[in-house]
Amino acid sequence: MKSLREISETAITAVLIFVVLQISTQSFRVDGRSMEPTMADGQNVLVNKFVYASADAGVFGDILRAVTGTDLGRAYVFHPPQRDDVIVFTPPTGPDAEFLVKRVIGIPGDEIDIRGGQVYVNGNPRDEPYPATRTTGGTYPLTVGQNELFVLGDNRSRSNDSRTWGLVPAENVVGRVWFGYWPPSELKLFTSVGSALNPGRLGGLFR
Repeated sequence: MKSLREISETAITAVLIFVVLQISTQSFRVDGRSMEPTMADGQNVLVNKFVYASADAGVFGDILRAVTGTDLGRAYVFHPPQRDDVIVFTPPTGPDAEFLVKRVIGIPGDEIDIRGGQVYVNGNPRDEPYPATRTTGGTYPLTVGQNELFVLGDNRSRSNDSRTWGLVPAENVVGRVWFGYWPPSELKLFTSVGSALNPGRLGGLFR
């Protein structure tokens, strides 16, 4: 029979794990078809909020910049969003905008061009099966500014993304999509560059 100490240690460990998960992850449900075929309408996913832990201003930001050697802009504990990460964020359309999920195409300093249904990054065509037949809302080529991201949905004929409302401020990013857990037929583990290894209205809406 377990002692009271063993039971207490198990309970405390369970509580700590629960708290860490609550702080570092959030559940969302995909609403819409803008990320097909990567993500399905109605799919539930977990988002890693801790992977992009960062700060721009204040004491924490100053400490991070000193530790990481960042001179200007946002400093990250680990790393900023990378090309091909699938992220959750609020678009730059106002404080009441709903959550969206898209793929990072351009990071600070990148030149983005869209022509002939092809997306180009720094003059190189992206090797991807997602034709970009719509270019409304922007003039190309464009350069991604500091602390900004250029994002697109994988289903580009049905996606409301950077072609419509422009670049995403880094501070608007909630986290990176980590795991698709429901329904079971759509179980997927997303790598650090946003691809799925196998063939979020909980907390927010995706479109």
